[in-house]
Amino acid sequence: MNGTKRNSIEIGQYVSIVLKKDQRSGELTDGYVKRILTKAPSHPHGIKVMLEDGQVGRVKEILEED
Repeated sequence: MNGTKRNSIEIGQYVSIVLKKDQRSGELTDGYVKRILTKAPSHPHGIKVMLEDGQVGRVKEILEED
């Protein structure tokens, strides 16, 4: 599932984000959502979130936990 709609992302969810510094390379970082930073209901590049480790980026994919 992609991360362009705010209502599909929840606190504690496991997601892949792209950090600002990785936007050119497209390298993804996985983690658990601590805060949802985007106020708009959707964003074409992904909803901005803060992970539990403090990293901030835009959600590219919502992952299923194993």
